Amino acid sequence: MELQNFGIIVRKLREKKGLLLRQVAAILEIDTALISKIERGERKANREQVAKLAEVLDVEVDELLVIWLSDKIVEILEEEPLAYKALKKSEKRIQKK
Repeated sequence: MELQNFGIIVRKLREKKGLLLRQVAAILEIDTALISKIERGERKANREQVAKLAEVLDVEVDELLVIWLSDKIVEILEEEPLAYKALKKSEKRIQKK
C-alpha cells in the first residue's frame, strides 16, 4: 500500500470491494456519517473498528493497524522539528523490549 492516510486507504479498499458507506457502517454498527468522516480524516477509528474494517475489507489486521498507528504518530509529531530524532530514539527503546 502507498503512503496514504488511514481514511484514504479505507475508502479505496471499500470502493474496490464495491461496498457502500452504509453497508460498512451497518457492519461496524456506527452511523454512515461517522464512517464517512473516518474516510475523510475528520474522525479517528478506534482499534476495534480498525480490526472490523480489516475483516470487512479482506486485508490483514496488522496491515491496517500499522497504517492506523502511523497516522497517530504523524498527528503527534508532524509539527515537531525533532520528530525524526524522537522516532529513532523510540525505535531503539522499542527494540530492547
